[in-house]
Amino acid sequence: MSKRITLPPLPYAEDALAPVISAQTMSFHHGKHHKTYVDTLNNLLVDTEFEDEPLDAIITRTAGQPDRGAIFNNAAQAWNHNFYWHSLTPKGSSPRGALADKVSAAFGSYDGFKKEFATAATGLFGSGWAWLVVAGDTLKIVKTRNAEVPFTNGQIPLLTIDVWEHAYYLDYQNRRADYAKAVIDKLLCWEFALDNYEKGAVYPVPAPAGVR
Repeated sequence: MSKRITLPPLPYAEDALAPVISAQTMSFHHGKHHKTYVDTLNNLLVDTEFEDEPLDAIITRTAGQPDRGAIFNNAAQAWNHNFYWHSLTPKGSSPRGALADKVSAAFGSYDGFKKEFATAATGLFGSGWAWLVVAGDTLKIVKTRNAEVPFTNGQIPLLTIDVWEHAYYLDYQNRRADYAKAVIDKLLCWEFALDNYEKGAVYPVPAPAGVR
């Protein structure tokens, strides 16, 4: 049986985010951790009602169901990691247009956003994710634990930072705050955020190659 969900390639070279995130971290994070979620999910989906479902539908249908916890966790982590890779860019960027206005309205300024986003990423106890989302008619920064995703609560993700230890430990050891600040200052992809904001829908629409 061929795998229905495959590991999407990174949108840039493994060493493209250095020195903020090293090629070694990218190799382990994408090639080991992300790949394991995808492989495990494919095994779990065999002979289930979710075999022909797209990834975001699997997440939505299994969220909050303890008997489907393994499927949810691996599907959500596969989705979260793909979203994370696209939330980053080697060139760095800043918000623009209508999204820049929304950032200023919600957080007072871009610096206000960066401070609050770093606080969320640093302050989450244990493993999880910090997100910039659309919630109703405003922007919010939210935290999710483990594999949880904002869109199961009706929020539209725009950007994320992975704060599981495997995302930063090889480069920063226990200095999560330094990792979060460096990513926020130098790597956030606001073109990706703007695309998600303008679509007003859960990424990926349409799904990138390898994610269905």
